[in-house]
Amino acid sequence: MARRFELLVFDWDGTLMDSAAAITASLQAACQDLDLPVPSDKEARFIIGLGLNDAMAHVLPSLAPANYARVAERYRHHFLADGSRVGLFPGAQETVAELHEAGFVLAVATGKSRRGLDRELAATRLGAYFHATRCADESFSKPHPGMLQHLIDELGVDTARTLMIGDTIHDMEMARNAGVARLGVAYGAHARHELLAFDPVGCVDAIGELRAWLLAHA
Repeated sequence: MARRFELLVFDWDGTLMDSAAAITASLQAACQDLDLPVPSDKEARFIIGLGLNDAMAHVLPSLAPANYARVAERYRHHFLADGSRVGLFPGAQETVAELHEAGFVLAVATGKSRRGLDRELAATRLGAYFHATRCADESFSKPHPGMLQHLIDELGVDTARTLMIGDTIHDMEMARNAGVARLGVAYGAHARHELLAFDPVGCVDAIGELRAWLLAHA
């Protein structure tokens, strides 16, 4: 049976990497360090997936852009301080490897920095499975369609044959803005009902369901 999709584009945090709780706690700790208003869990989780400037503008609207780098430095300090808190979702590595073996073109579109993504691709040994990756510090931040458009152009795949997989409304909106089908994963940062508002082709609740959906429907 012919496949519907050729290119599968994954978000990273909250989709493959179980990092939403660590991101939330690290942002809150950074704000405490700098005597800034500490965002609630909900506010902090909302900005997961956005690039630095958009994230800071949303969660700390009174902070001058010149001070964003100070928050980012303290955030990185806390996020890296306890690497044991963060790892791939159980089954994520096997899922990516199986999809690669099945012949899909795989890519990543993430709000992480290039330095941060490269570090985690090396640590998880997933880098070899992805044909291309795009980060927020080398493109427009989600939900702008730029990251997806660059990946589609680089890999030479038709928009209609591309599927975006992510756990936030930013992923879903980016895909919609790019004219790309989207699959929501409701085990990450944002709730199922928020993802469903963007008319995804499906929405799954666990990595095992993600693997099964992709192998059966992609």
